[in-house]
Amino acid sequence: MEPDETKVEDTRGRFLQALRNGRERNDAAWTNGRILLSNRRIVLAGTGGKRTFLLSDVDQVGGRFDVNQRVATVSDYIALQFDDGEDVVLVAPAEFEEFKMKIYDTLLSSTQFLVRHPAVEGGVVQNTEWVGARLKVEENAEVVSIATVTGRFVEIPLDDIGDIEIGHRTVREEQRKVIEVEHSDDSTSVQTYVSGPERHVVILGSLLRIGEEQTETSLDLSTQDKQVLMALYSGVSPFDIPAFLGIDVEQVEELFVRLIDHDVLDEVRIRHEVELNARGRSIAADAIDEQSAEM
Repeated sequence: MEPDETKVEDTRGRFLQALRNGRERNDAAWTNGRILLSNRRIVLAGTGGKRTFLLSDVDQVGGRFDVNQRVATVSDYIALQFDDGEDVVLVAPAEFEEFKMKIYDTLLSSTQFLVRHPAVEGGVVQNTEWVGARLKVEENAEVVSIATVTGRFVEIPLDDIGDIEIGHRTVREEQRKVIEVEHSDDSTSVQTYVSGPERHVVILGSLLRIGEEQTETSLDLSTQDKQVLMALYSGVSPFDIPAFLGIDVEQVEELFVRLIDHDVLDEVRIRHEVELNARGRSIAADAIDEQSAEM
C-alpha cells in the first residue's frame, strides 16, 4: 500500500465484471476470492489473478446488472460503475450490508460538500446560508452524519427519508448539482440541501435513494386519512386534530390506529400521541401537492 493509504476492509466474497467497454458480458461468471477495500482502491483477488480498481474512477454505485441467470439469482451485490457506466464490476461480499455502507463512506467521507440546513422547515423556506461540511456514513446505524464548519451536526437516518429531489440550483453564485432531501429533525419535517462535486453528489444520491425506496408506498388512503396526514405535516398537534378537522375524537382514534397499522404513523404513547414517520411525510407532501394543483 501507498504511505497515505489505509485499509478499510478485508473480507471474502465473490465478484465479476458485468460490462466491459459498454458491452454486456453474457458469459460472466462469479469468482470466489478476497475483497480488499482501502481509502484509495478496491482489490479483487481470485484464482484467476488480482484486479485493482481505483475509487477515484467510480462514477456511480448501485443498480441491477443481471447480464445472465447466474447474476440474476444473487440479490445482494454492489454495482460499481466506471467511465460513465462503460465498465461495471459487481461485488457480493459475505457481510453485504456492512460492506455496502463502508463503500459509500469511503467514497464520500473525504469530500468537501456544501450544505444548507434547514433549507426548509415545516414547509417554510428558511434563510440559511451554504456552509462547508463533511459527511460520514455510519454503517452500523445506516445514518448519514453531516458536520458543518460552523460546528453544527445533522443526522439523516436512511429509514427516515421522505422525498429526494436532485437538480441544479444557484450555490454561491454558481449553478451546481444539488440534492434536496426531506427528513425529520426533532419530529419536525425539514429539508437539507447538499451540493458538491457532481460525481460525489450522484453517489450520495444513490445512497439516499436506498432510504427513500424504503418509504415509498402505494397505499389506497381515503381523503380523511390524507387530511389527517396533511394536518400533522403542517404542525397540528395530534390532540388538536378532532377540532381542526371537525371529527369526533373516537373517529380520529380509529384513523390513528389504521394509519399506525399501515406504518404511516409512529405511536409515541398510547391514547394517543403520534408523529409522522418518513412514509407518512412523503404521502402528506404528495397530498398537499395534489391539493395545490387542484386549486
